[in-house]
Amino acid sequence: MTGSHPPMASGVGQVRAYLRSRGRAPVSLADRYVTVFCLAMLTAVAGHPVSTMIGDLAGPADPARTGAGVALVALALTGFLSVARAAGPVLLPAPDATWLLLTPLNRRDLLGRTARALLVVAVVAGLVLGLGALAVLGAPDQLVWRLLAALALGVSATVGGMALALLGQASQSWQVWLTVAIAGLVVLAVLAMSGQLRTVLAVAAAAPLSAVTAVTAGGAVLSALLARLAWAALGRIPARALVSASTRAGHVSSAATTLDPGALTWIAEDNHWRTRTLTSRRWPSMPAPFALAWHDWLRLARRPRRLAGMAATAALPAVLAQAGLAPAVSWAAVLAGALAAACTGVSGARRDNDNPVMARLMGVGRRPALAARAVLPVLLSGVWAVLAVTVLTLTGPALGGWFAAQAAAGGAWWLLGPLAAPALAAGALRMARRSPIDHSMPVLDTPGGAIPTGPLIWAATGVDLAVAGCLPALSAPLIPPGVLGAVVAAQGVAGVLVLLGYVLRAGRAG
Repeated sequence: MTGSHPPMASGVGQVRAYLRSRGRAPVSLADRYVTVFCLAMLTAVAGHPVSTMIGDLAGPADPARTGAGVALVALALTGFLSVARAAGPVLLPAPDATWLLLTPLNRRDLLGRTARALLVVAVVAGLVLGLGALAVLGAPDQLVWRLLAALALGVSATVGGMALALLGQASQSWQVWLTVAIAGLVVLAVLAMSGQLRTVLAVAAAAPLSAVTAVTAGGAVLSALLARLAWAALGRIPARALVSASTRAGHVSSAATTLDPGALTWIAEDNHWRTRTLTSRRWPSMPAPFALAWHDWLRLARRPRRLAGMAATAALPAVLAQAGLAPAVSWAAVLAGALAAACTGVSGARRDNDNPVMARLMGVGRRPALAARAVLPVLLSGVWAVLAVTVLTLTGPALGGWFAAQAAAGGAWWLLGPLAAPALAAGALRMARRSPIDHSMPVLDTPGGAIPTGPLIWAATGVDLAVAGCLPALSAPLIPPGVLGAVVAAQGVAGVLVLLGYVLRAGRAG
């Protein structure tokens, strides 16, 4: 028979009940008691710190830091929406995606459990977001009511955003609206940081409670409408989208279970290139080591969105400085961001380390190949650091403190970023070439609990080399502006020596 089967409206519960009866034992009263007891203990432990933090929110906020705070809240919501879109957000466990998805069972009932889990995640994220928004805007009066309004607005934003991501999974037209929402949040963050919304933010912070209540009610209505549309669209999500999301979630779960975070990078790369058709082009004529590293440049050029995203994140250190963090923290954010930028150009080194046969077939030695592959991460980290330092220089007089002193001195302190690029590239290459986590290593017993040394050493590999090579730059906030020239010279020498030493040693050990 070729006719389609009608959906079984009441079959999902029966199937799940049958599977539970053949699987693990049902939840007992003792299990429920332990769950309730753990939740009660968590509430008792976290209740006092949370209440103290909420009490400190009373009073008006600092207008000089409101713009940076709103930018951080907008970026946090942007990250939430981006993660939701990348995750699916609707997905199924591997057994359900394999055996139940393509059956005549009612798809909305089948996906109902996942939808409820997404609702819980959105509510928790919204509560955190609402607290952050209240901390940014302050509570000049009636703290309790403004706190409830902030929490309601945060939950409305995250629930509506999750519903929009779910609608985007079901329909391409809604995917466009989700992209517009993310772009609008990014624009809001940029405008808030630049100071263009200073008057608007001051009015919002001092808005009367009646206006706040009206805005909260409007946001709740809009969020409820989107959630209703998303619930109705559950049955229309294509099976291909559900299978793809479930496969990605299975890979991530497997990497988390085996404690191998390095596998996540391969998963992301494979998912990106699997569905793309690439044109064949003649390989450029250049020396062998650089010809081997050319595909790293080509891979990066074929992902312009990643380049645009990296350029946009160069403003984050200035946002942190404007939010009131210490200059040392903002300066460390510059170096950490440059290291992250360098890590986006080391895929070739990672593949050479996992499969050295291809490099040997090209007839290129390990040291020349590693040296050629180091050029791209050096360039990426140096350019990112220059962009970040430029933003800090432009906003330095408004920030005060160390950045204002450096901007007034007019010295070459901005050279610390690009001069640290070789050391950061060496750290990125070391991170790319590190082995999987060794779970057989001993466990350290500390007063705070047991710490497995395998994941700890894996996480520190590469970062240790970058920190060692950037010690002069990291000490810059502690140095007076008049003697910063010696620090700049020391950083230039240290960066080159660290990269040269790593290439020589890694090429010999490989």
